[in-house]
Amino acid sequence: MLPSASSYDELCSRFRWQVPAHYNIGVDVCDKWADDPERIALIHRQAGGGLRRYSFLELKRLSNRLANVLAAQGLDRDDRVAILLPQAPETAIAHIATYKLGTIAVPLFTLFGPEALEYRLGHSGAKALITDQAGLEKVAGLRDRLPELKTLLSIDGGPALDFHGELERASDGFTPYDTAAEDPALIIYTSGTTGPPKGALHAHRVLLGHLPGVEMPQDLFPQAGDLFWTPADWAWIGGLLDVLLPSLHHGVPVLVHRFAKFDPEEAFAILAEFGVRNAFMPPTALKMMRGVERPRDRWDFALRSIGSGGETLGAELLSWGRETFGLTVNEFYGQTECNLIVSNASKVLPVRDGSMGRAVPGHELAVLDDEGRPLPAGEPGVVAVKRPDPVMFLEYWRDPEATAAKFAGDWLLTGDRARRDAEGYFWFEGREDDVITSGGYRIGPGEIEDCLIKHPAVAMAAAVGVPDPLRGERVKAFLVLRPGYQAGDALAAEVQAFVKTRLAAHEYPREVAFVDGLPMTTTGKIIRRELRDPPQ
Repeated sequence: MLPSASSYDELCSRFRWQVPAHYNIGVDVCDKWADDPERIALIHRQAGGGLRRYSFLELKRLSNRLANVLAAQGLDRDDRVAILLPQAPETAIAHIATYKLGTIAVPLFTLFGPEALEYRLGHSGAKALITDQAGLEKVAGLRDRLPELKTLLSIDGGPALDFHGELERASDGFTPYDTAAEDPALIIYTSGTTGPPKGALHAHRVLLGHLPGVEMPQDLFPQAGDLFWTPADWAWIGGLLDVLLPSLHHGVPVLVHRFAKFDPEEAFAILAEFGVRNAFMPPTALKMMRGVERPRDRWDFALRSIGSGGETLGAELLSWGRETFGLTVNEFYGQTECNLIVSNASKVLPVRDGSMGRAVPGHELAVLDDEGRPLPAGEPGVVAVKRPDPVMFLEYWRDPEATAAKFAGDWLLTGDRARRDAEGYFWFEGREDDVITSGGYRIGPGEIEDCLIKHPAVAMAAAVGVPDPLRGERVKAFLVLRPGYQAGDALAAEVQAFVKTRLAAHEYPREVAFVDGLPMTTTGKIIRRELRDPPQ
């Protein structure tokens, strides 16, 4: 963890990585705290209003039972275990058990539709799926196309093994696999930008690599009395590795509550009711909360730190945060392949509104030109991170060509453009690729376009991000129709519903334009920048 320091320079000079040769995430976030039976790991605010607390000892026993269940089903080292669940205690138990068994977790977003799930389950070669009834319904028609998927467990019924029943019958004695820090632990699928989504394979060390980037924006987390919460789903790297696992690593309890649909007033109520001290709030959540009238008069909340990332906050939102919470919301930056590498930390680093912050201690960053050469201060280029780095991914699953293309020598290329000023602050300028950042989600156009052209009316499709005052960007689709179809509002609504039900609610195009053709390069690639910013 980060050392105590009164300045950013002192923080950097005193920091050293401590990554052991052998390390297991499941043991680290659970078993090491289990000697104290009273130490609380999870506080579950249930949908019906009930409350259930889980100690670290309970998590140890339950995850051991699940590891034994999975082993009895034939799961072995490096087999993939997909986890299709919302924020819930069972989600944490599933992750911990998967890591202890030496298998590889594949978190999946509950809003994914059948096509998105089929691709990820098939591409990862998942042998087991832990889900609920809603998830079972989505995969019911996919089983014959997923020959490697043999085991299904459900936490709430349906045609699958009973998660809780199996745990009751299993032993809570289990010897965790002695994983090396470099052994694979997790596949998180990125947004598909120039094709289908890629599976970023991470080693067990990825949690240790995240710690300084969590502690910095959370103002030198942990401190006495801390309690962490995020409305972000644990299927994404922001919920899982920015909140859940780092908090448990430090023995700090996590509040478990996921909105079916984010409610800004209820968010304030939750912060007050549970005395939340630390939060990761995506920018869209903060923008929605900004619309709530007189929050300080209506709720007695007292946060110590708030981190936010996914898109630039801007001076206005930062000013509102200071007025509302009495603190500076610390913006940070990273991506699925190499997360939490730039951050603000108002307690030790003067925050410059609009800047992503400075390099998190332990990470060597540069801004490179098109030839892979570091640029001087003030000149824009591609943000790059030097390997080796504990937070950096191992490879793209089953995609050596894409893995090689991600690097220029020893520099991992983020694909995002920024400039670094003379004092080391990074200022985001745009993306080299065409990722759409909407509501804190990074959405790749490739997967959306692939879904769009499956509609019988669509001959060609392009998806881009256009400015949106609430979400940062919204998805806009440009469609070339097949002969015999008539453009209009009815067809636009039909296409929107088509994507929404097959991919995910956050990925469907909120705006549809019908065009006669799409701008293309000579090699047939869509020139999306001309759709985002048409020539005058």
